[in-house]
Amino acid sequence: MKSFALVVAIAAELCAQGLDPAALLKPPTDTWPTYNGDYSGRRYSPLTQINKTNVRTLTLAWAFQTRSSTLKTTPLEVNGVLYFTAPDHVWAIDARSGHAIWHYNRPSEGDHIGQRGVAMYKDRLYFGTPDAHLICLNARNGKLIWDVVIADVKFGYYLSVAPLVVKDSVIVGTSGDQADIPHFLEAINPENGKIIWRWNSVPKPGEPGSETWPDAESMAHGGGPTWITGTYDPSLNLIYWGTGNPHPVLAGIGRRGANLYTCSIVALNADTGKLAWYFQPSPHDTHDWDAVETPVLIDAEFRGKPRKMLAQASRNGYYFLLDRVTGEHLVTAPFVPTDFASGLDAKGQPIPDKKKEPQLDGSLVAVAPGGATNWMSPSFDPQTKLFYVNAQRGFTLYYLDLNAKQQVEGHQGGAASPLWSESLLVAFDFATGKIRWSRTEDEGRARPGILTTAGGVLFTADAAGNLLALDAENGSVLWHKYPGGYLDSSPMTYELDGRQFVLTAVGDVLYAWALP
Repeated sequence: MKSFALVVAIAAELCAQGLDPAALLKPPTDTWPTYNGDYSGRRYSPLTQINKTNVRTLTLAWAFQTRSSTLKTTPLEVNGVLYFTAPDHVWAIDARSGHAIWHYNRPSEGDHIGQRGVAMYKDRLYFGTPDAHLICLNARNGKLIWDVVIADVKFGYYLSVAPLVVKDSVIVGTSGDQADIPHFLEAINPENGKIIWRWNSVPKPGEPGSETWPDAESMAHGGGPTWITGTYDPSLNLIYWGTGNPHPVLAGIGRRGANLYTCSIVALNADTGKLAWYFQPSPHDTHDWDAVETPVLIDAEFRGKPRKMLAQASRNGYYFLLDRVTGEHLVTAPFVPTDFASGLDAKGQPIPDKKKEPQLDGSLVAVAPGGATNWMSPSFDPQTKLFYVNAQRGFTLYYLDLNAKQQVEGHQGGAASPLWSESLLVAFDFATGKIRWSRTEDEGRARPGILTTAGGVLFTADAAGNLLALDAENGSVLWHKYPGGYLDSSPMTYELDGRQFVLTAVGDVLYAWALP
């Protein structure tokens, strides 16, 4: 057995000669080279070996137990090797058999809430740590190449995002929502770890966007974490990224205004980090409704004309479709019942209803606690032309906390008390936002991502912990399996030696599924 394991390890190491940059520009088939599979964020694979007619026979091919924390990662697959993470850990395993190749462990302080994956540039891997370092490893053997500090963990920063490689830059965003800290995106030189550019989520006084804050003091409290991986259009050379909430989180009385560029979708020049345009799904957010959800890139006809578009199902319960060249609003439509807005402005952005902001005696809002969706990955299927998102609906009471001087109490500035919620999967027409079908789960909360394939299959999970293969056209169940835990990440797929695998991370175990 030792000799067999050695042969597997040597063979896999020889395969790991590095990522061909051209793979980042193609739909994922024999490789899954970045967090969402490609730059578009669609989470769609053109593979068809596993399809609606045979997915019922799907069986376990192998399993790899990490004995770590819950896996929230999406593995990369390059040259027959899988690379994936948990906080403080990176693994490389054989993509055909699940046999271990190497394991990197770096214990750290900081928030260990989750780690979503690595990025790859040539023969190097990049991942963030709970103490807000960016680590560069040799992909062949897991050896450390460099370690740079992105932000100071003492202020509450950490890195959970899977970085995004764009040309000769590694794009990384900061996490940390337990302190009043400003957030940012940085482009890092993949060779030496030096900063190429930095974009701040909250502007400095006098900069564009600062007029949406009442004063320098309110801006100093920061916000706008950039904790989910963005997308990229090579033809426009624009990076698209979502930002999180302002601070104090639930109390807006000291920061009147839209509070740019928190809770926004931003388009940045990939070479300079200069802002090209922005759209704000939740102006003056007072409900902790980050707009970090994946900005999905769609090239299709819209109202009879071909158009480059960007779609997001946002945490506030609205679906937005934008022109990704200009940021022009095309569609705004709710995908779950929501009542926090009194209407839409001229840009298609919700207008917050002041009566729905947190109150001292509570304010009832028709959105589930934690929002209508979260960081779980959506998917867009160009065959069905449907946009899919795992969502939640319900009711929450939001309370404002003030001290005896009528000042905001604490970093949160309030509290959210859940009343009722249920999980559901929603499929809607990307061009109109009209719901085509939905699948309601049992009462509870699920956070699985979604994968669709050209085989007509949608892979995800439900609130009870069942892995699911659904008909992408109508949502009917084609296959299910209970692996003994919950899917807190997103499925991915690849094909090697003529065999297609679908991977799901459940608890601390990575499962690979394939046809017999």
